[in-house]
Amino acid sequence: MINCLGLYPLISAPSTIACTTHIVRSKQYLATQKPVNLALGYRNPHGYGFSFGSRRSIHERVSSHFKGIAVMTDDKSTMSSTEEDLENIGIFHIDPSLKPYKDHFKYRLKRYVDQKKLIEEYEGGLEEFSQGYLKFGFNREEGGIVYCEWAPAAQEAQIIGDFNGWDGSNHQMEKNQFGVWSIRIPDTDGNSAIPHNSRVKFRFRHGDGVWVDRIPAWIKYATVDPTRFAAPYDGVYWDPPLSERYQFKYPRPPKPKAPRIYEAHVGMSSFEPRINSYREFADEILPRIRANNYNTVQLMAVMEHSYYASFGYHVTNFFAVSSRSGTPEDLKYLIDKAHSLGLQVLMDVIHSHASNNVTDGLNGFDVGQTSQDSYFHTGDRGYHKLWDSRLFNYANWEVLRFLLSNLRWWLEEFKFDGFRFDGVTSMLYHHHGINIAFTGDYNEYFSEATDVDAVVYLMLANCLIHSILPDATVIAEDVSGMPGLGQPVSDGGIGFDYRLAMAIPDKWIDYLKNKNDYAWSMKEISWSLTNRRYTEKCVSYAESHDQAIVGDKTVAFLLMDEEMYSGMSSLVDASPIVERGIALQKMIHFITMALGGEGYLNFMGNEFGHPEWIDFPREGNGWSYEKCRRQWNLVDTDHLRYKFMNAFDRAMNLLDDKFSFLASTKQIVSSADDDDKVIVFERGDLIFVFNFHPENTYEGYKVGCDLPGKYRVALDSDAWEFGGRGRVGHDVDHFTSPEGIPGVPETNFNNRPNSFKVLSPARTCVAYYRVEESQEDDDNNSLVGVEETSAAADVAKIPDESASTESEDIKLDGVKETLAAADVAKIPDESAPLESEDSNLDVVKEPLAAANAEVTKISGELVSVETEGINLDKLEETIVAASVESEVVRDKPEDAAN
Repeated sequence: MINCLGLYPLISAPSTIACTTHIVRSKQYLATQKPVNLALGYRNPHGYGFSFGSRRSIHERVSSHFKGIAVMTDDKSTMSSTEEDLENIGIFHIDPSLKPYKDHFKYRLKRYVDQKKLIEEYEGGLEEFSQGYLKFGFNREEGGIVYCEWAPAAQEAQIIGDFNGWDGSNHQMEKNQFGVWSIRIPDTDGNSAIPHNSRVKFRFRHGDGVWVDRIPAWIKYATVDPTRFAAPYDGVYWDPPLSERYQFKYPRPPKPKAPRIYEAHVGMSSFEPRINSYREFADEILPRIRANNYNTVQLMAVMEHSYYASFGYHVTNFFAVSSRSGTPEDLKYLIDKAHSLGLQVLMDVIHSHASNNVTDGLNGFDVGQTSQDSYFHTGDRGYHKLWDSRLFNYANWEVLRFLLSNLRWWLEEFKFDGFRFDGVTSMLYHHHGINIAFTGDYNEYFSEATDVDAVVYLMLANCLIHSILPDATVIAEDVSGMPGLGQPVSDGGIGFDYRLAMAIPDKWIDYLKNKNDYAWSMKEISWSLTNRRYTEKCVSYAESHDQAIVGDKTVAFLLMDEEMYSGMSSLVDASPIVERGIALQKMIHFITMALGGEGYLNFMGNEFGHPEWIDFPREGNGWSYEKCRRQWNLVDTDHLRYKFMNAFDRAMNLLDDKFSFLASTKQIVSSADDDDKVIVFERGDLIFVFNFHPENTYEGYKVGCDLPGKYRVALDSDAWEFGGRGRVGHDVDHFTSPEGIPGVPETNFNNRPNSFKVLSPARTCVAYYRVEESQEDDDNNSLVGVEETSAAADVAKIPDESASTESEDIKLDGVKETLAAADVAKIPDESAPLESEDSNLDVVKEPLAAANAEVTKISGELVSVETEGINLDKLEETIVAASVESEVVRDKPEDAAN
């Protein structure tokens, strides 16, 4: 168990703070993301101290399922930590500029400590408190079903459904002193009185005598009648027999050193204009994700939402799997399949607000009672005017139980590996970030505008998540850049593992829309990518779903526009627009990944430059699914140039697999030259050279580096395999020369003690690795093969050009990486047991069959050039080995793990 109470100092250096932006979501429309000009840095704050003002939380007696409990949220509550502990908060050692706000940190940490102590005293601890789903909602007990619901303002309550003909007169519920209604429904003739998969609702009478029907708050499944237009959702009692319950077969994969995240929406993942299913996504899309070397999948729109066009952000049923794509068992199949492929699965969790819907949402339990008797605040504080949604009262005991239990439910029942918390900015501040331009002034973060109730909830949430699953990955979507958001709770932080670097995509949109290529500033680009707080990790991304919602465009579409309809055939020469577009699309994504954070995120389809925008079915487009899908045919069609962008995306991820540069703390920008339009930097053990100049190719361009020795190409965006011109030699050794006086950085070249010279073509990025003296030439050449991963089986084939490259440059590198395609896919995890009955080794056979087909194809092509002097001995040995391994897996499935 992780101790989230200890206060341990951590000595570290000061930092910069990451910029972020925000997207406004409305039930009526989805607004495009608005760039916010931020200059968030490590600057001297204006003004000192923190005033609590006149707003105080109420010392309120609230409900508990079994006990009464006073939630003490005022500043006079007793402390379980000494004043000495609070004076020595670790975050002040990390960022000394936060010391003027010590009172604020002491106050919120005190609130957190007290709240956690009360939970331990009255509920047995945070972990037991977070198992509310074992008490609330429907739960099987010996001989019957117990149903409990918190509705303190209700005057009478019943349970109704198919099982009693929707007549609750014989199923009246009883209310305890804490506002919890309950009923025990005994079995009938040994069978459950409420059949599995039958509809149920909670009926109650509020103060004015009106009876209303609501979906139970803790319902685990909810469906809608597809034959009725605008039909309300019904709660569904989900308790399948053991024979129908999905049993997980694979363990969670190890937590990666750095997350390479594929953000996906299951519903819109089909090629066809329809809603895709969990099982189709698992069988058809997950292999694509793994083949492109991602290690993490982030699923959107999992929690039930009655309005599809909300993109899943207007949640109506927090414990229910979105029924559009299948059942809870189907989602479990998806997650287990992902784990079998070595992919972790994160859930996009929405605890910042709830749908405003009444008949099918949590909002339906708010019938005019006070905030203390409701899930939400009352009045303006309980309503988000831009999102048209309700806002939680995070100081309420039962709200804490509900939300914390919700997190545990998804972790334990469905085996999610972590979360991406949506809308964190709205939670952190009373103003919710509306019409606020955050400048980096620390007063913007630590004042009366801060919602300490929400901060305490997030601290509890992160403590709980990491206590249940120490290797969990938890990411915050925060527009403001609040200091400490990504610091451990034990150091006075809020406890997230990563924050999204939300300013980066806005910077690219600004450049692509408002600046010609000659006006691009290398200094501004490198600053935007590196401007983040020290010790607080970021997940960078060049674009996500936000950049392509209703009318806006993907990066590729901004670059190429209508030419994406007519100019993407590789059977003819590329137009200048297409050539520029593909080159910059690769560069923008690669420099964002390499320099922008400690993790990387890509939204489904952007890896191959998906055109157009995302538009969910709605009244305004005639309820069309035409733009609510992914056109996989574009990347699967061999003569279209989309395959080049997809191949480069795969190679970027494989580069990190080999060199782990994302996880490295070494990041040095040695040159950002606005005249040359070149950025040179070191990340981990690699040297990166990005030439953004539209025309200039630099021969013998001097590049600074740390260690002396011999350098070679690790990845080259201009390679033929990626739709380039093949101008950079991959078999060239670059030897370093010493620079300046040893130990005197100011005498060095760009503050680097060594340098080497390279060819840097226009609009090209190249990564170089240092060759260790002990490495064999073949080993060195195999590192070059990152670019040849474009052969990843059936997902994206090697471009035709690779077979006809100049004979002197082939050297079998592409062949080696083609044969490694099965390793790229890594299907399934060798350490996991194979599915005994239903898998039939399909997961294993498909990639191996595809790899064998690719081997046959390439070996045939290479025979035709054998007279050019290429040695096929190595190829033949690899082909034989691959065939043997394939037959072993096919003939002896029980030995596949060996």
